[in-house]
Amino acid sequence: MGLFNFRTKKPEDAAPPEPAAEKQPGFLARLRARLNRGDSWLTYDLANLLPGGQIDQQVVDELELRLIGADVGIETTEKILGSLRGKVARKELGNIDALLAALRQSLLAIVGPVAKPLEIDATKRPYVILVVGVNGSGKTTTIGKLAHRCVADGRKVMLAAGDTFRAAAIEQLEVWGERNGVPVVAQAAGADPAAVIFDALQSARARSMDVLIADTAGRLHTQSNLMDELRKVKRVLGRLDPDAPHEVLLVLDAGQGQNALTQAEQFHQALGVTGLVVTKLDGTAKGGIVFAIADRLGLPLRFVGVGETAEDFGVFDAEAFVEAVIAPPRSTGEPA
Repeated sequence: MGLFNFRTKKPEDAAPPEPAAEKQPGFLARLRARLNRGDSWLTYDLANLLPGGQIDQQVVDELELRLIGADVGIETTEKILGSLRGKVARKELGNIDALLAALRQSLLAIVGPVAKPLEIDATKRPYVILVVGVNGSGKTTTIGKLAHRCVADGRKVMLAAGDTFRAAAIEQLEVWGERNGVPVVAQAAGADPAAVIFDALQSARARSMDVLIADTAGRLHTQSNLMDELRKVKRVLGRLDPDAPHEVLLVLDAGQGQNALTQAEQFHQALGVTGLVVTKLDGTAKGGIVFAIADRLGLPLRFVGVGETAEDFGVFDAEAFVEAVIAPPRSTGEPA
């Protein structure tokens, strides 16, 4: 394949990343604070809707509107509220606490099964992660954050600049490579992406890397020619390693709402997605699309992002996520 080059910052020149596990408590606090602001999309002011403190159908109807408005979708909303309607009709929910406990249980039943952290098989060296998604979803930033976690866990990491359509994308990946002290395999803008990633895999093997993370050009899920290019990348990787890529990681922008669900369906159909990352939960998104995707596709949800820094990226924890969309953020005693 074509010539390639490395851009890297020596590990000794960069401050060693802190272990990823140490960042988790702070990340969960930020997740709660950014998903559930003062006017929470789900439970804000709910107690004021309770006439005489009684749980009635009006409250469930209000929850229905809030769930649909938060991009949960009609079908998934009905699944979430189905058992609650029965309990309300039978007067089994005596107060707001009982209602919220039942709601937590229903929400957890949706996202609990998809909370599956990425497990890197040490017997597959390098473990190849192909990162895909539409323009603006946060792919390259996700790669940088994932590389940070892998380095913190003591793994040798290499990045492949497979987004050759934009010179800025290559430069952005190189910046993340320097931050993390990891090599980046890149060619000039306009090069064949499959060739770049193939060369990167060859180099990662030669240099005994543990993990190879490959960027790809952002594309709309409706662009069949560009989806065909991703299929080509998979085929070319398979020439060196029949099992590669070992993970096809789809990055979704939570702010896209129901369109993110459509993207997930199309990418999965074309490539066989094995894991998801949901980004930009710190923006206008209210997090409901996570439930819709979990319910519709059942794909493993590996990570969520709530900001730009490496510390704003964490393993998806179903219980913590459900709590974040229900309970208000704590005002004291937790790291921000």
